[in-house]
Amino acid sequence: MLHSIVLWLLVVAFFGAGLSNAIGTRTTQDDFARWGYPRWWCRVAGTLEIMSAGLIALSATRDAGMVLGAVIIAAAIVTVLRCREFSHTAPLGLFAALLVLTVTTS
Repeated sequence: MLHSIVLWLLVVAFFGAGLSNAIGTRTTQDDFARWGYPRWWCRVAGTLEIMSAGLIALSATRDAGMVLGAVIIAAAIVTVLRCREFSHTAPLGLFAALLVLTVTTS
């Protein structure tokens, strides 16, 4: 049961983050530009996050979704550490913890 709860929290978290990035408000675009990415990259990141959520939600594609999600979070962690924006590490740590918990509780 814990596995299911953590799994669905991860799906909702990736979907929510993806939707937020895909909408691409001015603030989100400014963040991506400040980090050295094109302003439109937030939409690419959001699409990948939503894809990860969808893949994780389906048992047949869960492993692929977990790998995609781990790559997304790893890239985000490298980005915020490189740019010294440590305020973003807490949410990324939550994503990383959910990924690890999902794998270890299965």
